Amino acid sequence: MDAEELLHTWLAGSPLRPSTRAEYAREIGSFLTWCTEQTPPVDALTARPKDIAAWAADRHLAPYLDGRPFNGPDALAYLAQHHPEAARSHDRRITALTQYFEAAYDRQVITLPPNLTVLRSGVSRPAGAKNRLTRMERTVLFTVIGGWGPHHSRFWQRDQLAVWLLLEGLRPAQVIRVDTRHLYPQPDGTYELRAPDDHENVGHKFTLEPLTAAALKAYLKVRPEPADPGEHTLLLNKDRRPLQSRWVNTLVGQMAATHPLLADRTPPVTADTIAHTGYWDTPQQG
Repeated sequence: MDAEELLHTWLAGSPLRPSTRAEYAREIGSFLTWCTEQTPPVDALTARPKDIAAWAADRHLAPYLDGRPFNGPDALAYLAQHHPEAARSHDRRITALTQYFEAAYDRQVITLPPNLTVLRSGVSRPAGAKNRLTRMERTVLFTVIGGWGPHHSRFWQRDQLAVWLLLEGLRPAQVIRVDTRHLYPQPDGTYELRAPDDHENVGHKFTLEPLTAAALKAYLKVRPEPADPGEHTLLLNKDRRPLQSRWVNTLVGQMAATHPLLADRTPPVTADTIAHTGYWDTPQQG
């Protein structure tokens, strides 16, 4: 199955709304055309993140970058800060490609989808966005978290834990600042933790649900030693240092992009949306 055939086969059977299918056909079709125009041509099905970044810059982002190359976190941060609408449109294109490569992986057309997390701006949700997921959306989120594995991220145990913590009600800024010194194992196998407040004091107590506690135990088995021996932040980046604040939204956007019922949501699913949803409270509709 070639790249064009995959696109049409996938969209024909997708639960995406017709308007979204048309948008994805246009955006992914643009990428496939770009690939054929390169010298030498790029194989779209084995494209790397740097190829997708080059397409995004050539076709969409150059007017918004003021001459900057689209080559990393600084360019994404600039785009999110100065042109948030362009950043949201860019993230939606990355969502479309993420699902396209997931479809290729599911159909065994490729052995491993590219990790496009690094290409997301993680721009904050627009004003007026829905605060909570619906009951169905929350159920789908549970499935997405459980399916997030090593072919999505080298640090998949950390990523799963971060989103479970959001469902506990921790806000994104708290998730990235959870301190290992304030994790308290309980006799029943669960955990309590104290979330840091805005002044880095020990704040509200959370008794973790069993799914979160299991994810915490799994992550602690693989958590790297911090680069700084005096660092106690729980969740660490690839350099074994604390994560940046926008990382949580970037992760949530990439996870949501793997399932049409979340990827197609307007406004998009964000970390704040999940934190307002919770595990068991009945979500508000609309």
